[in-house]
Amino acid sequence: MVEKVYPMTIEGKEKLEQELEELKTVKRGEIIERIKVARSFGDLSENSEYESAKDEQAFVEGRITTLETMIRFAQIIDNDGVDQDEVSIGKTVVFKELPDEEEEEYTIVGSAEADPFSGKISNDSPIAQALIGKKINDEVTISTPGGDMLVKIVDVK
Repeated sequence: MVEKVYPMTIEGKEKLEQELEELKTVKRGEIIERIKVARSFGDLSENSEYESAKDEQAFVEGRITTLETMIRFAQIIDNDGVDQDEVSIGKTVVFKELPDEEEEEYTIVGSAEADPFSGKISNDSPIAQALIGKKINDEVTISTPGGDMLVKIVDVK
């Protein structure tokens, strides 16, 4: 069975490793303590504190498993063989929407690191898919759920 590969930057992998360590060393202990306290309240069948702690435990254990898998199958992005002005994973691209020339800037990262609210978009997103491999001054049509948009790449960092 072939496992999924998770492309990411070194910083992204380190962030996942920190989250994993926090969950294993701190969060697990806090939840175990909450379960102990909730058990002391007696009847578990009607104990909402116990149910809440068990639900949180299941969520944390699932997240630990997910993080371990992502870290194990991480593929660190290496842009050494990519031209400086070519869009690729790990680079920041600045483009203008045409014709109104509204400028946007995104860093293209692996799906494990994506955070659109901080300007990091997944390499699987429609915008990244359309831009990867393009160069400065290229005009690109991006198909999005809201319709097509024409952009011009103005910078790649």
